Amino acid sequence: MTPRDASEPNGSRWSDLDRPPLNVTALRRGLVRPGGLWSEVDVVQRTGSTNSDLVARAAKGEATEGAVLVAEEQSAGRGRLDRQWTAPPRSGLFFSVLLTPGEVPVARWGWLPLLTGVAVATGLSRAAGVDTALKWPNDVLVTVGGEERKAGGILAEGAGDGGVVIGVGINVSLKDDELPVPTAGSLGLAGAISTDRDPLLRGMLRALEDWYGKWRAAEGDPGVCGLQEAYAAGCATLGRMVRAELPGDRAIVGEAVAVDGDGRLVLATEKGVQEPVGAGDIVHLRPA
Repeated sequence: MTPRDASEPNGSRWSDLDRPPLNVTALRRGLVRPGGLWSEVDVVQRTGSTNSDLVARAAKGEATEGAVLVAEEQSAGRGRLDRQWTAPPRSGLFFSVLLTPGEVPVARWGWLPLLTGVAVATGLSRAAGVDTALKWPNDVLVTVGGEERKAGGILAEGAGDGGVVIGVGINVSLKDDELPVPTAGSLGLAGAISTDRDPLLRGMLRALEDWYGKWRAAEGDPGVCGLQEAYAAGCATLGRMVRAELPGDRAIVGEAVAVDGDGRLVLATEKGVQEPVGAGDIVHLRPA
């Protein structure tokens, strides 16, 4: 899909005055600068998946580190375990970025989704004035009516030779009757002081640039750059009883006690052992 300026006037794009289009010109002016991480910002009206599109561009050599692709609407967005992620046009922020952390050992690249989660939480706290929490490994949670709800998610995929595309989806202005499932939420429903997507996107990308720079300067060491501590501080999973649903129809129940140096969730089981979980679906069984 050819990138288009989503800020161009067109009646259909303004069908919902509460959800104006993104201003790509202003976004580029605010994010793309000499010496900065973000090299280009493109906004498309509709696509299947910004992650798939950016991965394809990277494979063809058509995108460099710092490329940002944003969609006003996604028809085939994916979360973890290939779950579908859809929302009404302009009701959320759906974007992907291309990173090439060549100087960081590949073994530490697993921290990139967690790093992005910290950046998203930081950016949204500043720009939307709403408290968020992170569910390991990559869900963004908000509180709606005293209940914990999922408002966003993060998905990382390999791209080209030495690249990683990280996709972020955040429900911004979804109303109750638009939620895909009862456990979903949005920034608006959580009482955000602003649902203006332009400053929200800028806030998340600036926080991501900051954390990525620190992590890369530390050669990916999450302890040295403060990432491990920051993630633990914002992680709603720690201190709770959880069930980890693992590949092969295996499950572990235990208290989430730590996130280790490899980004794995450490569970203390009833058998008195600590078991690290590197991949799986986590179910919170009781409040922290």
